[in-house]
Amino acid sequence: MSGKRILMITGDFTEDYETMVPFQALQAVGHSVDAVCPDKKAGDTVATAIHDFEGDQTYSEKPGHRFSLNADFDKVNPEDYDALVVPGGRAPEYLRLNKAVQGLVRHFFNTGKPVAAICHGAQLLAAAGVLKGRRCSAYPACQPEVELAGGEYASIAVDQAVTDGNLVTAPAWPAHPAWLAQFFRLLER
Repeated sequence: MSGKRILMITGDFTEDYETMVPFQALQAVGHSVDAVCPDKKAGDTVATAIHDFEGDQTYSEKPGHRFSLNADFDKVNPEDYDALVVPGGRAPEYLRLNKAVQGLVRHFFNTGKPVAAICHGAQLLAAAGVLKGRRCSAYPACQPEVELAGGEYASIAVDQAVTDGNLVTAPAWPAHPAWLAQFFRLLER
């Protein structure tokens, strides 16, 4: 697999595993990943949260690590990237309000470049208006947003993923093996 240049859009209270695992796994197989956040620069950090499934009606949240960004959001040119990763957690809830973030997301769909989104990352895709006619998985609480955005919500097991064209999505971090394997296949095209 030849190395690709990948953009990761993240922010404070991103899900720890959904940020750290793909960031490191993609680099481990030879890709370059630029992790950015609006209003932050390379060397700044974002707070992460660890979400767990402990038998309650929804996930629990615990403090995670500080994740170091390695690129400046203001210097991002989407033309320079081959693919996009959108982690979940609470970050997509507020990132989706940022017009520049929405524009970046739309670029990857308009150009057919691979996109991997997990968990609440679907909130950002819905706000960018890129889900119409697409099959998309997400954390179950995001089903209404996927459907209101014109997407078909893929209700799959928490450890599974689904690919629709250039988009691979999954419900949450237990799907990392399936989600990343499908994303790797998109990157090989």
